[in-house]
Amino acid sequence: MRIQPRQQLLEVWRSLLSACYDKGVWHWGGRDGANSISDTEQLLCLLYPATEIQAFALDQPDDMSDDIRSVLIPLGEETRIGGALVGVLEDYFTRYTAPDGEPIFAAGSYLRTTDEREPSAEQYGLEVVDAYSMSLTLCIASLRFLRVFQRFVDKEVRREARELSARIRVLMPRVSARLTAAMTGLVRSFVVHTPSPKSEQGQAILGMLNQIGAPEDTVIAGIARRLDRVRVQMANDVKLGQTPDIDLEDDLLLFECGWSWGIDQKASPIDFVSGRIGDQPGYAVSRPDLYFTIVALDGIDDLTWRRTREMDLLNDEQRQLADALELRWDLTQRYWSTAARYGPGRWPLEDIPWRTSDGEESDYYTLAVATMVLKDFANRQTTEELPELVAVFDQLARRGRIISRLTAGDPAAALHYPGVRMALPGSEGIGGGPPLVWVVPDFATLLLKRSLQAWQLSGDVAMRDRLMSLAELTMDHLGRRQITTGPAAGLWDDAERVAGSQRPGLARTAVEPEPEDAAVQPSWYLTERIVECLVSADRNFREPPLAMRSMITRAVEMRSEAEHLLNQEMLEVGDPDVSQAMLSRIEQQLDEARRLSNEQPATAFILAGQALQQLYELAYARRDATRA
Repeated sequence: MRIQPRQQLLEVWRSLLSACYDKGVWHWGGRDGANSISDTEQLLCLLYPATEIQAFALDQPDDMSDDIRSVLIPLGEETRIGGALVGVLEDYFTRYTAPDGEPIFAAGSYLRTTDEREPSAEQYGLEVVDAYSMSLTLCIASLRFLRVFQRFVDKEVRREARELSARIRVLMPRVSARLTAAMTGLVRSFVVHTPSPKSEQGQAILGMLNQIGAPEDTVIAGIARRLDRVRVQMANDVKLGQTPDIDLEDDLLLFECGWSWGIDQKASPIDFVSGRIGDQPGYAVSRPDLYFTIVALDGIDDLTWRRTREMDLLNDEQRQLADALELRWDLTQRYWSTAARYGPGRWPLEDIPWRTSDGEESDYYTLAVATMVLKDFANRQTTEELPELVAVFDQLARRGRIISRLTAGDPAAALHYPGVRMALPGSEGIGGGPPLVWVVPDFATLLLKRSLQAWQLSGDVAMRDRLMSLAELTMDHLGRRQITTGPAAGLWDDAERVAGSQRPGLARTAVEPEPEDAAVQPSWYLTERIVECLVSADRNFREPPLAMRSMITRAVEMRSEAEHLLNQEMLEVGDPDVSQAMLSRIEQQLDEARRLSNEQPATAFILAGQALQQLYELAYARRDATRA
């Protein structure tokens, strides 16, 4: 399937409004019911493209294109669309703000159990990193939209415009308050784990790092040297919300860093944050989880993006939190990139599947670690080792049956449906409830997004072609999972069409819909991630094509010969009505070829070639006339 971000995003918007918006009312909830995360994902399906892609912007109604206006007609005329979106945002922030003004991040119906019991009421109210990260992205997008749209509204003189402007002024502080809380939750969910090499967790880490069977003492000393700068910076600079009893001074201890599933049970309070989240107790154990780590990193990307700072969206409190998150973002990527590539032999990352410090193994964890290696490469703008990373992506695509069909009873099916189950250690016993798990069905979208990001980073034409082929094959897989019937047709996820009807034992909660309803109810979790992939593809396609040095040289050589022959031909001009007009057109072609030589050398090469052909025809015609 060819990736066409504009057309595909418009189809998502069309299906989204068909499923969610009726007679001026936005309907929340989908396959997994309504909760603070699912409803955030649902809203981001509309708002994320509108704030990340200029052509999809909804904050300047006068500049809206005809196709976007047509797709959004359920929201009203173009002058009404922005107001309708403000109303949806008001509804969202009302739903997820407590009566005392505190933001609500409860995971609710996304939580699953390991047995037949239902989570307790207290467990349904647990907050996870997904909620903080998604809310961070939503709040940044909301502030971008509201800031620009209010300037448009303030130019209007109608009474409705004045009322809308007043509503926006009330809404923006609520958005900012949720943003502060989400950032605080992410800071307090960051953990550093320092196991002894002799412990089970230490042995699991060493088992992944030691790919050549070296003595353990050699591996411990070697990884300590490689991570010395990360360790020192972690010890000296990571203070805000940190667990007080972490020992980073002892080089004989191993360490790993990242985000746990929620606020660390030992996290220190953050004094300058006035809300409850600044000092509320946490339940998550002090051990990083690879899934929640990449979720946190993706959310923090929106804070580190240049446009967020340029628009001055953050207040002083948020800037302090953003600096703390950016430091953790950088250290985490450096840590996992170093660990994944450690040693003189093959990378630990290439030893698929990756084994975590708690002994769990999955291809998903390999993809998660590969994600952090890619982020580190992009942050350092290095591509020297990108071929090895792309080879891992290829292998994961084969193992995950992205580029080949699933067979009966294929264990790879569980990667896609129901997804990888991840324990939430520390959640057991809360309110008398059972142990909880988090189910992750986004292996394909994660692979698609990273393939597109690697494509953007690569400076090699063959490598880009390989990555785009992988992205398109992954999009084929996801295309087969689209819902085909009902109001949600065109959204995701009907994974049973790909993964088959076998569903490994997984306890259902009372709020989870029956299987027969799943085919017509959208999964906002997966749909939102596909929207992210399409936005990433849009960014890629708007970049200028690669200009290879060899092609630039050939284009310059071709143009140089054509210009020399043009100069000769101008000395031979005979018929002013024919030859002069043609030579003028050739001169314009060569001027355009000169302009494009460095940015689009292949196009410049073709233009110069066309000019050479025309010059040859002129010279041949003149020689033929002379012989006659």
